[in-house]
Amino acid sequence: MQQTDKAPAVPLKNFKRTKIIATVGPSTNSYETIQRLIEAGVNGFRLNFSHGSHTERTEQIGWIRKASQQVGKPVAILQDLQGPKIRLGDFEGIVNVSKGKSLSFAYQADYAATGHLPTQYDLSQKVKRGERIYLYDGKVRTTVTSVREGVVHAQAENDGILIKRKGMNLPDTDFGGDIITAKDRADLVYGSAQDIDYIALSFVQSERDIAKLRELLKSLNSSARVIAKIETKAAIENIESIVQASDAVMIARGDLAVETPAESVPIVQRQIIGLGQRYAVPTIVATQMLASMTEDSEPTRAEVSDVATAVLVGADAVMLSDETASGKFPLEAVQTMKRVILYAESHAPLTVKWPQNEDHSRQASISKAVISLAEQINAKAIVVETKSGATALQIAKLRSVIPMIAVTSDQRTAQQLAIVYDTKSYVRPVDSNAAGKLTDWLQKNKVLHKGDVVVTASGRYPGVVGTTDTIKVRVLE
Repeated sequence: MQQTDKAPAVPLKNFKRTKIIATVGPSTNSYETIQRLIEAGVNGFRLNFSHGSHTERTEQIGWIRKASQQVGKPVAILQDLQGPKIRLGDFEGIVNVSKGKSLSFAYQADYAATGHLPTQYDLSQKVKRGERIYLYDGKVRTTVTSVREGVVHAQAENDGILIKRKGMNLPDTDFGGDIITAKDRADLVYGSAQDIDYIALSFVQSERDIAKLRELLKSLNSSARVIAKIETKAAIENIESIVQASDAVMIARGDLAVETPAESVPIVQRQIIGLGQRYAVPTIVATQMLASMTEDSEPTRAEVSDVATAVLVGADAVMLSDETASGKFPLEAVQTMKRVILYAESHAPLTVKWPQNEDHSRQASISKAVISLAEQINAKAIVVETKSGATALQIAKLRSVIPMIAVTSDQRTAQQLAIVYDTKSYVRPVDSNAAGKLTDWLQKNKVLHKGDVVVTASGRYPGVVGTTDTIKVRVLE
């Protein structure tokens, strides 16, 4: 257990409630850069397992944990699985496509010898006549006309071009739970031996995919939580059951905007954030949030508005992808995102208060009571003792404006809570008065002050999951 011993340098009222996740890549591949990003406001790091070696990942995980300890705040690490590589394979040059043209696809085909476009996944085992195949981010749209002897035949619906290794989207195809590949399994085995907090599952289609991943994690004795990446038409059709089955959800808007009408994505994004709050499941908005900052030092006005909108409707976290992985201005992108978050949070309340589910459990009821009491007496902070993080999640879903501080004896829980809305987590040993002692420490370090009112939530059995049963009001002396 690494006790969190550094007090925050900013007042509680200046904490950002919406968290920032950054993707590690060539532009951020050093300890010094990782530390600067954490200092600038990053709360979680995404490791994209579509790229890089396990050796590189081990080094990056070490950097993140060392920098987290140095800066003095827990940070989450996300292992983003590649999933099935539904992409074109290698071929020379450019293939010109015209409307009505017949195309054929075959697994690892030699295009020059056969005329079949090579694919990195055997589509012939999954697709059926009449289903759509979109290529190159939807620039070329086709419909399957037949599947014969391992070859998928399709007809183009528009003019365009194709080049090697571009992505393919199949909005009508049921992958039948076959989304965890041999590479993913090897990466999971690796991740289970590393300090990983979350596993992000690509191409989720139903809650069964989440259940299958949980079985694998259990067999590997992994305590990582599961993030469902929402990027398929099938996921949208099953969204409520997927949210309920997951520990967090990521709205992966790039593929989603190809598989579903682009104009539907902002509405779907709001619906998913609402479901996340209803079921106390953290939500992450991802893809192209500050895309222009991959090349430019300033964002567009539309990008600033996009980030602010995610904040105003209550997302737990916003994520940077290429901006920090391969962009020219990774630090500036994080700094920009933090400025937008803080401005939006300080100048406007949440525009949407999502309806909560009728959860009458003791934990949910205590969480509601904590928020109600804290708001009525204008408390400076809520301090919550939590072993698993469940109480903190229940309080966070209510989206109070009062800062929440979670104290836990579990390092993993502290790291997982790092990307949860309005939650600042501290690691302390199991103690019958952990919340009180942390409050004293915060006052000593001038984070809280004499006369401040604090509401605490704790349990009679410290360190035991699900035993929160006591609410106290304390005026600091």
